[in-house]
Amino acid sequence: MKTITVGRVLTRHVWLKPDLRLHRVAGVLMAALLGGCSLAPTYQRPVAPIPLAWPDTAKPDGVRVMPDWQVYFPDPRLQALISAALQNNRDLRIATARIAEARAQYGIQQADRLPSVNLDASRNASLSPASTSFTGRPFQAQRYDVKVSLVSFELDFWGRVASLNAAAKASYLATEAAQRSFRLSLIADVANAYLSVLELSERLQLATATAQGRAKMRELVARRRDAGVSSELDALLSEGEYQAALAEQANLQRQQAAAKNLLTLLVGEMPAQLPEGRSLARQGITPDLVAGLPGEVLLQRPDVLAAEQRLISSNASIGAARAAFLPRISLTGSLGTASRQLSGLFGAGSDAWNFQPALTLPLFDAGRSAASLDVAEARKVIAVAEYEKTIQQAFREVADLLAARDSLTDQLAAGQANAKARQQRLKLIEARYQAGIANHLELLDAQRDVYAAEQGELQIRRAQLVAVTQLYKALAGEMARP
Repeated sequence: MKTITVGRVLTRHVWLKPDLRLHRVAGVLMAALLGGCSLAPTYQRPVAPIPLAWPDTAKPDGVRVMPDWQVYFPDPRLQALISAALQNNRDLRIATARIAEARAQYGIQQADRLPSVNLDASRNASLSPASTSFTGRPFQAQRYDVKVSLVSFELDFWGRVASLNAAAKASYLATEAAQRSFRLSLIADVANAYLSVLELSERLQLATATAQGRAKMRELVARRRDAGVSSELDALLSEGEYQAALAEQANLQRQQAAAKNLLTLLVGEMPAQLPEGRSLARQGITPDLVAGLPGEVLLQRPDVLAAEQRLISSNASIGAARAAFLPRISLTGSLGTASRQLSGLFGAGSDAWNFQPALTLPLFDAGRSAASLDVAEARKVIAVAEYEKTIQQAFREVADLLAARDSLTDQLAAGQANAKARQQRLKLIEARYQAGIANHLELLDAQRDVYAAEQGELQIRRAQLVAVTQLYKALAGEMARP
């Protein structure tokens, strides 16, 4: 031990053995790590601002099972398209890459909770000219160092680093939940686009058959007019109906092309070969699903989970902002060996160490820390509102779809009965027209009614399938129950 007194300042240098120094440094680090606390507010999940039960109009009766999409959508062609979309869709690739990005950011933030230790080896050589030397002679010096260094490790007494780590973890989990939500949306969007293509294909087939029938009727009326049986007015009506059918056919062709383009965009890359598909009537997508209580269903939806993780992240950020007001302690040090000669680097008496603890206490920052805390608290208020809004939107979506599922089923049954009645009426009027009892205008009205009823039936069937498809996305977070 060596003691030097300069004026009233007493300085004491204590030389410790390397193993004792290591034990003491490790003890300080362990005490700091175990003694840390968090200034973040205790997280409490907000009460869901939704009713305790679904509306009576929803009629949520059925089985409580949510099958995989391969079972839920039994059409082989649709299954192939969904599988291709999950592999090739660019937006899904972006969402997946964002998960990797958030995971890496979390890893970076988590690394700040542990010290960074480096191994350094260096050689320093210098030459001072005689004019700058106290001895009046040139001075040359060199030094070799090999050391293990601790780089500015912060002792997290107030939980600042832990709060930042918790915020990064929640952001990562929010990104992961958002990717699952997007995946569900992609499956539903591909199914909806495919159903649109089917609907327009069947409506186009109906329009084509109608145009062909009206072309034959136009020729028949023209011959009857030439024979003096029908009037010029009947011929003009037939011509107009035929041209209207051609216009509708062209319109459906345009819509079908747009629907196919949308489907191609969602899939990303169409498979070279696709299995045979099913018609709208044979899709077999079961609507027999039920949601349990709103709270137990909606809190498991990926979009709600993502919103809650963002809320947790903002809550943790408040703890980091509060810790900025308190002292910050950091450690920097090194332990190794040093020598003027390379050959003596690891010889006796070459031990070298350096220890530099630092304490930083913010005194004046022009209100920056206070403003940062205000920002963190405001962002938490925003996150709470966004979380509650997400739950409310989810409740409305599920309630609307549960109600639409039953009403569209009843509407489809009525549409089918209407189309059947219109077809029977058309047969009777055609027989009366052939017998000369009904006029041509009655026949055209009956044909228009049948065409509109059949087109309406296809549209209602597709709407029903879309509602059931959207239910898969809306209720996919609900766990299977007996």
